[in-house]
Amino acid sequence: MKLVKPAIALFFVIIINACSPSDIGYKIAEVAVEQRLGTNPISTLEDGLHVVLCGAGSPLPDPIRSGPCVLIIAGNTLVTIDAGSGSTTNLLDMQIPVGNISAQLLTHFHSDHIDSLGKLGMMRWVNAANTSPLPVIGPEGTKKVVDGFNLAYAADTQYRHDHHTDLVAPKSGAGLIATEFAAPKQGVMLTVFKQNGLTVKAFLVDHKPIHPAVGYHFEYKGRTAVISGDTSKSKNVEMAAKNVDLLVHEALSNELINLIQVTAANKKMPILAKVMFDIPDYHTSPIEAAQVAAAANARHLMYYHIVPALPAPGMEALFLKGTDDAYQGPITLGEDGSVISLPANSDKILEDNWL
Repeated sequence: MKLVKPAIALFFVIIINACSPSDIGYKIAEVAVEQRLGTNPISTLEDGLHVVLCGAGSPLPDPIRSGPCVLIIAGNTLVTIDAGSGSTTNLLDMQIPVGNISAQLLTHFHSDHIDSLGKLGMMRWVNAANTSPLPVIGPEGTKKVVDGFNLAYAADTQYRHDHHTDLVAPKSGAGLIATEFAAPKQGVMLTVFKQNGLTVKAFLVDHKPIHPAVGYHFEYKGRTAVISGDTSKSKNVEMAAKNVDLLVHEALSNELINLIQVTAANKKMPILAKVMFDIPDYHTSPIEAAQVAAAANARHLMYYHIVPALPAPGMEALFLKGTDDAYQGPITLGEDGSVISLPANSDKILEDNWL
């Protein structure tokens, strides 16, 4: 623990003795506002492909993991994948300039992947006075989802325009606009977005009975990353992740979920027991995801969409048990704010956390 320098300590003693609690609160707020407003972590990054978890969790409550969301930063291009609960708040907390997001990608339409979509569209609009809606790119069905959010936010849009005028909320920039693509066939990757050197390709994943469901492959200046989306263990993910720098793969612990299921059944909680019984068959275990990473020769594996929460000592070790045997590369157990940086035209892989 660092010791406070005597001069700084004396300063705080003087302030505390001379000011009322409200005065102290104002001075602290003044410093905090000065430090946070206008800061942008992206400006500190070297050119490259950067992957940020704006949500590393699932529908289950987790104190350090919000609903699934990934931010891709490629030079000056920002793209988000899915928009789970709490993810937009995390983007704002990390001081990400959400007004600069070029596109939102959707992997599928489970509620935990889309329930912050309306908020993200609204915040992107008013944070940069955008004059065109947020493009939302996804498989067939995306337009129906987008139309629903636009309808739900119609009154909010009018309120904000009337209150803030075109200076903040030009009507032409409100809401979302959909672009759909047909789900690719097995073994095929389909280019769905290209901008400023960033190429994004979609590929089919196995999340039956949910269809369509896709993952995404990103390439920028010689660096590559794959986001699995929700899927059971899939040869198609292995195909898409072949030799990538980073594989971001969902993971569900069968051992922990089985424990919850058995306990729920013993406590006469049949609905919870049924859900816990159902979910393992369309997700991937940590060991299975590690096997995919090994077979694909991915250089780094990061887990996200982590099920269940891991709040107690030893639970993270239990979640990761056996993964080192399946995959010899580095593994990151993702949390909200986890960052993996892949500097352009190099082989470096750097880790950080922005929350």
